[in-house]
Amino acid sequence: MTDFSDGAVLTRLRDFLTTAELQDGGRLPPERELAEALEIGRGALRKALATLQAEGVVWRHVGKGTFTGERPIDTVADINAMVHRTNPLEVMGARIAFEPEVARCAALNATPSQIAELRSCMIKAQQAPTWRLYEQWDNRLHRLIGESSQNSLLLGLLDTLNAVRRAVTWGRLRDTPVRPPVNHHSFEEHERIVEAIANRDGAGAADAMRKHLRSVESHMRDMR
Repeated sequence: MTDFSDGAVLTRLRDFLTTAELQDGGRLPPERELAEALEIGRGALRKALATLQAEGVVWRHVGKGTFTGERPIDTVADINAMVHRTNPLEVMGARIAFEPEVARCAALNATPSQIAELRSCMIKAQQAPTWRLYEQWDNRLHRLIGESSQNSLLLGLLDTLNAVRRAVTWGRLRDTPVRPPVNHHSFEEHERIVEAIANRDGAGAADAMRKHLRSVESHMRDMR
C-alpha cells in the first residue's frame, strides 16, 4: 500500500465515486476490496469515509454496507407498504405535483456554490459513458435541487418520494446505445431547469421542471 496523505486519500476516494458504476442502490464495495482497489490502508479509508459521511456524500447501514448519498429519511409511513400500493405512473404524478415547487424554492434560495454544482452535475450527466452513470448524476442533480431549496422538510419529503421511486420504477430498455444519445431529451431539459435556478427565475424553474417530468412520463408510457 502507498502511504498517501489524508487529503490524497480523500481525493482518490472522491475520484472513485465520480466514475464508479455502483449497484445495489449505490452501495460501495466492502472496505477490504475498496482499500485494495485504491491502494490505501483500511484505516485511512475509514477516515476518508467518515469525512464524506459528515459531508452527506455517503451513509452507512450497519450490517449492509456504505452507500452514496445521504441516509434515507425515516418516516412514520411504511415506505415498503407504499411501494406495494403504488406504481410508476402514480410516482410520476406525485413528482409532477411536487418537484416543480421544489425547483421554485431552489431558484430563490440556491447558493452560488450549489448553482455551480448543479451545472457540474448537468455536464457530468451529459458526458456519462453509460446509462448507470448517467442515472447516478441525474439522481444527484435532482436531489441537489432539493438541497438548494434550503428547506429540510421539502428535502425529507423528496427523499421519501425518491425511495419509493427507486423501488417501483420500470426498468428502461437498454438495447442501443450503451449510453444516452447526444440528443437525449433530458439534457436540454436539465439545462433549462438549471439556468432558471441560476437566474433566480422561480416561475421559470417550476415550469421547466414540470415540462421535464412530463417528458419523462411520456417516455415511460412509450416503454410500457
